[in-house]
Amino acid sequence: MLRDDITTAIRRALMQELAAVGYGRLSIEAVARRAGVSKTAIYRRWSSKLELVLDIVAAAAGGKLPALDTGTLRGDLELLFQVVAHALRHPLASQIIPDLLAEAARNPTIDETLQRVLRARQQEIGGRLISRAVQRGELPADTDPDAAVDLIVGPLYWRLAIARTPLTTGYLDTLVESVAIGLGADGALPRQREAPVTG
Repeated sequence: MLRDDITTAIRRALMQELAAVGYGRLSIEAVARRAGVSKTAIYRRWSSKLELVLDIVAAAAGGKLPALDTGTLRGDLELLFQVVAHALRHPLASQIIPDLLAEAARNPTIDETLQRVLRARQQEIGGRLISRAVQRGELPADTDPDAAVDLIVGPLYWRLAIARTPLTTGYLDTLVESVAIGLGADGALPRQREAPVTG
């Protein structure tokens, strides 16, 4: 029987090693050293470096979101943006995500896994947040959930992961309003605050 504490230590070590050296230079030996376990302990659980990384990616992408049901589309968007911003600002995520996306361009197996887990997450976000807004009459019945998720997540990912520009509450307020209107919700006056976002 495989011990859960060893599995947890290996997963933690993998994330740290992946952030430190990237997928290309990642080795099972280095992960084992960092986790304080033998290589055999890793190979009992995963058959290769690729399988280990893909398992961690799938587990991270499949993590539970908080219940995004504040009662309004704008409230749901604001909460979602806070959750995504917090995740993207995590030091490990900010180093690992760009590296894995670059590796996916060279490795069809990583690409297929990333596409699959991202599609599943898109359906989860789009299926819940958008359908509730439609049921409440805030969005048109024919709102496309996939396009909606692209519009919701794209700007925040661009700002934090690509442009690496700090967030302000004023920016998030404007983004909530812009996305809500872009999705077809009735307009409202944007709030103006410029305090930096922390967390």
